[in-house]
Amino acid sequence: MDQQTLAMAQEIDFSLLALFMRATFTVKIVMLMLIVASFWSWSIIIQKFISYKKARAEAAAFDQAFWSGEPLDELYDQISDGPMSAPERVFAAGMTEWRRSHRADGGLIAGAQSRIDRSMDVAIAKESEEMTKGLSFLATVGSTGPFVGLFGTVWGIKTAFEDIAMAQSTNLAVVAPGIAEALLATALGLLAAIPAVIFYNKLNADSERILGGYEAFADEFATILSRELDS
Repeated sequence: MDQQTLAMAQEIDFSLLALFMRATFTVKIVMLMLIVASFWSWSIIIQKFISYKKARAEAAAFDQAFWSGEPLDELYDQISDGPMSAPERVFAAGMTEWRRSHRADGGLIAGAQSRIDRSMDVAIAKESEEMTKGLSFLATVGSTGPFVGLFGTVWGIKTAFEDIAMAQSTNLAVVAPGIAEALLATALGLLAAIPAVIFYNKLNADSERILGGYEAFADEFATILSRELDS
């Protein structure tokens, strides 16, 4: 490498900000999209960790209250006005239908068991929708982020080759900046996608375990009510 080319290469600023500012408009848009997607993904990840921790604590507290031996009617009266947690809402849905299934003479309307089960299933479905909100965005970023970054890289390399042709030179000072700018887009795509994939799998598994706990409680509660119906 001749001294002139080496001197020119050393004068080029390869900091991340400089690479971004030198990139073409299309590549800048791609980079900004990936940066925004990365920040949004992290906001979802942090929010889900907090909400799932809260959900587990609420489930443990409700289980303790439910199995404490306190009459279920009294427990329902305490929370029916405004159930605060998901287990309370599932329980309230079942108990509400249980009370509605009683006739004025104290007898039960036919099909009470199936209606109670459906009421709790609907409540669990609502909790599931709320609990998994945002996870689809993580999956989308994880699957498309590298390809979006690759598009920016391809576009940047195309522009770099155009600059090489216009300069009619392939020395390092001409080639390096364009290639570095192009590769930054791929790096940002991977930076957005890798955490999104890892935490999507983690959070999806956590949500399934929490929802599985709600379903297990609903089955246990339905069994208790079934015994009441049979007696």
